[in-house]
Amino acid sequence: MRPTELVYSSHDRCEYLHGHWIVERALEGPDNRTIFYLPCSSPSRGDQEYSWGTFRPYFERFRERGLEARHFYWSEDLRREDVELFFRWLEESRVVILGGGMTTTGLERYADFGRRLGDPERFVRVLRERQARGLYNVGFSAGADQLCEWSCDGGVRCLGLIERVIVQLHHGMEHAERVARLARSYPDCYVFGLPNDSGIAVTQGRTPSGGRWQFLQFVTDESWDRPEDQWHIKTRHGMRIEYRGPDGRDWRFNGGDVLLRFLRDGDPRGEAFVAGPHYPGYIDLHTGDPVGTSDDRRLIEAR
Repeated sequence: MRPTELVYSSHDRCEYLHGHWIVERALEGPDNRTIFYLPCSSPSRGDQEYSWGTFRPYFERFRERGLEARHFYWSEDLRREDVELFFRWLEESRVVILGGGMTTTGLERYADFGRRLGDPERFVRVLRERQARGLYNVGFSAGADQLCEWSCDGGVRCLGLIERVIVQLHHGMEHAERVARLARSYPDCYVFGLPNDSGIAVTQGRTPSGGRWQFLQFVTDESWDRPEDQWHIKTRHGMRIEYRGPDGRDWRFNGGDVLLRFLRDGDPRGEAFVAGPHYPGYIDLHTGDPVGTSDDRRLIEAR
């Protein structure tokens, strides 16, 4: 399964998530080796510059391998040609990263880019076109929030590229009640708590009968080992990605685990199956029963 989206939470530029899951994806192309970083969710121009500055040194390490890292700042005085360049880079870059900051600030500004050309929906439409073409859309922190169905702050409709999913970013034990409340409030969504440093890579498609499936790969990263930052790296303390259902059911996902989910209108729970290095094959998320196969394609084709 080749993901088209990655949502993740990290304290800094941990190596496994940023190197293996992001940069290497950009370097796959023979000529187009571009990453386009959008710091637009950061409120002030200084905040946007700071946001880009936390990524730029990491990307510069890969310049000799042909990586071209681009960025774009939002401002009130953008010219039409600036906005046209923004959308050209958005359409063509192999990897696009929606950066951190404030979820609503970013959503308003992404709509504003399109509004300046007479189409406030253009940003999300281009992201969906990228998704259909197999290009990679990445969300970090607030950017991860934006790629999902609803914000983890509640009540804010997001871009919805990852259907019926909500993620709590920088998840810790202090967020357990918020995650449970989100699960009760949005019973048709799967709610996940993403601790630093972890993420979910997502592939979506159609079953033979026209239904929708979603394949989630869980990623945990314990590579960031700066001693003064250890409190922030929850995965180094044994914390895993938490799932919480509307009925209170919970599950802890390790790195390398996967979740295959089937979405049906009018069925909030749907079918869902879990597999991973420590499982003999897929098991039913809701019952814990084995289903007798480790082949995700077989499960998809049967539906």
